[in-house]
Amino acid sequence: MGRFDFVTLKLFVSVADEGRLTAAAEREHLVLAAASKRISDLEAQLDTVLLYRRPRGVELTPAGHAFLHHARKILGNIERLHADMSEYGSGIKGHIRIYSNTSAIIAFLPKDLSTFSQRYPQIKLDLQERVSSEAISALREGLTDIGIFAGHVPCDDLQVLPYRSDRLVLVTPRSHALAACKSIYLEEAAGYDFIGLQQDSSLQDLLHEHASRAGKTLHMRIQVRSFDAICRMIHYGMGIGVLPEKTIYRDLGDLQLSSIPLSDGWATREIIVGMRQYDALPVTARHLVDHLTGFRT
Repeated sequence: MGRFDFVTLKLFVSVADEGRLTAAAEREHLVLAAASKRISDLEAQLDTVLLYRRPRGVELTPAGHAFLHHARKILGNIERLHADMSEYGSGIKGHIRIYSNTSAIIAFLPKDLSTFSQRYPQIKLDLQERVSSEAISALREGLTDIGIFAGHVPCDDLQVLPYRSDRLVLVTPRSHALAACKSIYLEEAAGYDFIGLQQDSSLQDLLHEHASRAGKTLHMRIQVRSFDAICRMIHYGMGIGVLPEKTIYRDLGDLQLSSIPLSDGWATREIIVGMRQYDALPVTARHLVDHLTGFRT
């Protein structure tokens, strides 16, 4: 078996990510013919078909999935090598991929990432907003270095460290019958229409789980994609909702909203930083984990 060059490895990863050879070639700054030949030569070198060619794109064969796993690992090791060696050069350089849930992005990460970037200006941060389950899946698949997500979501195969905590509150219009409550249990509000996030949200799963345990069913009248949209729907009287407390402060000024602390013990949620293994992270990513959590080896 011959040697693999890094350009072809990167191209193959891009093909897997994009699902189309044309898009992958553009991403890697290659002409389509050259990219196609590289993939064909790779398959000939391996004597194995790596891609199913479809009319609207490509799909990985079983062999392609196996090759992708090793290609990501090789490229990750090279990136870690460059990052580690930068410690001995003129300054730490590198690229950190982060997948985070919305709560952390709104409430905590702007300040924390800003102070990190001031300390390490040559490190590029690639932050993507994802629901907690997607951040966990991305970690498992090697698509991100660090995940930030709700602590109640199962992730037993990952290494996790505490980051922050947030408290869930019931949000209502100021004219609502519940607006004057000092605190409330979720089950006491279960008879009203709710505005919630779209499916696959860990917050929605948490609310439905605990309502069910109390023998209640939450009626989700409307499901939207963001906390802002929930707040605006509530402002116009379409229902009530449950949100992390620190994500709604910016909305209370111009919207007629009231927030009521939930009395349920589970309403204080832990937000955690997850990774496959701390010691295997690039040195740049370890610096960010340290910055976010205070963790030290």
